[in-house]
Amino acid sequence: MAHCDADELDRKLLAAHARADNAALVQFYTQAGDMAESQGQIEATCFYLTHAYVLALEQGNPSVDHLRKRLVAYGREK
Repeated sequence: MAHCDADELDRKLLAAHARADNAALVQFYTQAGDMAESQGQIEATCFYLTHAYVLALEQGNPSVDHLRKRLVAYGREK
């Protein structure tokens, strides 16, 4: 997954929402979580990762386990 700046990622998220592309949304929300995490913004990290996790659960996306482990590490999931 190629990384982009925050503005570009926002545009990609909005476009993916508009076309109901849940697979892309999982990727983009995960990327947003990664960006927030790299900036030490834990609340934002967990916000984005939670969105990615819920969407991944809904579609049986293989990233479910990895996302859950990240949320568990932040005390957001047990």
